[in-house]
Parts: sequence; structure tokens; C-alpha cells
Amino acid sequence: MAGVMLAGSCGCATGGAGSAVAYMRGDLDATLSVPFERAVRASDLAVEQLRFEKVSEKKDALQAILVSRCAADKRVEIRIEKIDDEATKLRIRVGAFGDESIAVATYSQINANL
Repeated sequence: MAGVMLAGSCGCATGGAGSAVAYMRGDLDATLSVPFERAVRASDLAVEQLRFEKVSEKKDALQAILVSRCAADKRVEIRIEKIDDEATKLRIRVGAFGDESIAVATYSQINANL
């Protein structure tokens, strides 16, 4: 299955930090040029702002997994992994097969919080 690159510059709103984003096989994957903790805070805030119902949150020094449900009762899983001190991997999966519109909206809200 071919991946679809999201159009436009997906740079963060602060200090020229950028990211690379792709939606493929039901997952939205992004590499963010921000520290791990900042990405976790932005993701947690996005879940609250989008009014998703938080189901669980697991976090250690290298990885965080935020699981919530949207109004359509689809499972929204946000995985955040530390790459290094200034880079973080983000993966968003909505439902069993993916939902690109909800994943992109979730990513956009996370990106706005950075």
C-alpha cells in the first residue's frame, strides 16, 4: 500500500522546529524536532482539547502510550518514543484499520501545542 505524504510544511510553531509526517497502513507517523517530554505534554493536552475520553496512559523515560476514545467510540492510540535529546517519534493509530481524518486532526492539535 502506498503512503500518502501530508501536504504543506508540518513544522512546529516554535523556533523553526520541524517534523516529517506520513500516513501509511493506518498509522500516522511523524518525527518531531522537539524533546520527548515536550511531545508528551503536547499530546496529553491535545487529547484533552479534542475532548477524547482518556482510557490509559503509560510512560517511562523513553516511551509514552496514550490511549483514548473519540466520540465515534474509536480507539485513539498515541505512541511517543524518544529518539535523542531533541528528536521524538510520534505514531497515531485510530481504530483497528486507521482513520486518516481523525489521525490528522489529532496530529494537527499536537503540533499546535508544541
